[in-house]
Amino acid sequence: MTEQDQKQLGTTLWGIADQLRGAMNADDFRDYMLSFLFLRYLSDNYETAAQKELGPDYPQLEAGDRRAPLAVWYAQNPGDTDEFEKQMRRKTHYVIQPDYLWGSIAELARTQNGELLHTLQKGFDYIENESFASTFGGLFSEINLNSEKLGKGYPAQNAKLCTVIKAIADGLEKFSTDKDTLGDAYEYLIGQFAAGSGKKAGEFYTPQQISSILSGIVTLDSQEPATGTRKQLESVFDFACGSGSLLLNVRHRLGPHGIGKIVGQEKNITTYNLARMNMLLHGVKDLEFEIVHGDTLTNDWDWLREMNPAKSPKFDAVVANPPFSYRWEPTESLSEDMRFKNYGLAPKSAADFAFLLHGFHYLKPEGVMAIILPHGVLFRGGVEERIRTKLLKDGHIDTVIGLPANLFFSTGIPVCILVLKKCKKPDDVLFINASEHFEKGKRQNHLLPEHIEKIVSTYQYRSEEDRYSHRVTMDEIAGNDYNLNISRYISTAKQEEIIDLQAVHTELVVLEKQINEAAGKHNEFLKELGLPPLP
Repeated sequence: MTEQDQKQLGTTLWGIADQLRGAMNADDFRDYMLSFLFLRYLSDNYETAAQKELGPDYPQLEAGDRRAPLAVWYAQNPGDTDEFEKQMRRKTHYVIQPDYLWGSIAELARTQNGELLHTLQKGFDYIENESFASTFGGLFSEINLNSEKLGKGYPAQNAKLCTVIKAIADGLEKFSTDKDTLGDAYEYLIGQFAAGSGKKAGEFYTPQQISSILSGIVTLDSQEPATGTRKQLESVFDFACGSGSLLLNVRHRLGPHGIGKIVGQEKNITTYNLARMNMLLHGVKDLEFEIVHGDTLTNDWDWLREMNPAKSPKFDAVVANPPFSYRWEPTESLSEDMRFKNYGLAPKSAADFAFLLHGFHYLKPEGVMAIILPHGVLFRGGVEERIRTKLLKDGHIDTVIGLPANLFFSTGIPVCILVLKKCKKPDDVLFINASEHFEKGKRQNHLLPEHIEKIVSTYQYRSEEDRYSHRVTMDEIAGNDYNLNISRYISTAKQEEIIDLQAVHTELVVLEKQINEAAGKHNEFLKELGLPPLP
């Protein structure tokens, strides 16, 4: 499928969502829309594998027969289904019974079958609890199939679902929907819903262009970036993972077998479910990732609170786009927390450094971390200054990247990327001022591929360029009281144009001569007409 077709598929699905959501707000309808797209992906992937497994025994239905071929095979071979499902669990890692496949659900919708809602609910329960080796409890918990927003009473709700699912099925039929295409469509819809959600979008979506910068950085060799991309990362961690797009971007850089384990945490229950669906929908097997629902700042995850250093998890790469300047309530006990006790607690008014220290604590000694933060972390005083100073003195801040304003759905402020390492070789800090390199948009600014490549390449080769990048010694940073404001180290003032006075004088003389000649001709015309000349 071409890029144009992918965009057209996304636009088609967005049009369906916009047309059919009715009185339902965009965030609620998003969950229905994305869940149905997820079911379609799981079904397609499963049926393709089943066809390969059954070979010539896979039923070939006549044109116009809309039954799921697997449903026909189950009916014809009742004694063989258990063994078949065991094989599918080994090879595909999950099972979906025929009644719950997208084709079966879509056929109920086309025929306005009154059992659609009940069947769909049973199907969701089955996928959560029985399909996979690891259970995905609550995966569809935010989708209320009995919501009055769908209609009052079962018949109205069932009819509405029939209409929505039929529209999605018809829309998808026009396109070749392989797994990569559906994954792209899912990401496109998340982006579209994020755009419509305004500030709330910051809770679940990092624009792909910014994800590409972070993934480009953390997939390079951490100690010698100039040697190129690593072949494999054992693990990558995003402690505020939203819908998982940032983690998937890292995986995309390294290929489907480039990461041993993908780990994420998300506080918002709806977004947590989106992330789990997003992983599966992009072909990440259930045993290859772990997304946990919980509060990062209170370290609401037993695995991460392991006190034995030998057992405490550590990651090759940490990426994050946490909520900017998030208000939190640090307790007295947190001051002794292993994540913060050597640095101090971030202020109540802004948890930015609390998020940073959380991720940094779980970074391997040879790992690399890239985190998106507001510019305030570079220069604010008080406890933030003390945390920043210690990180710098300990040699942990590797690179500071300033990005253009208005790149996010959630805020128009410019943000920065901090790159941190526990063991970094250069005894300086690289500053990159990318704030003026973007394409202006109506509602948002955009980074083009060349802008992204320039940032990643500058980091990779630690190169310097006038008004763009500069390597600053620790002595100079200390002389600035450990203030990392980018404008202190890279001049952002535009150089005044040098004026050649002789050239300007020559041009004025020529212009004056041309004016006099034109005035003379004009006066001759006036004389012929019997009119007085111009002064």
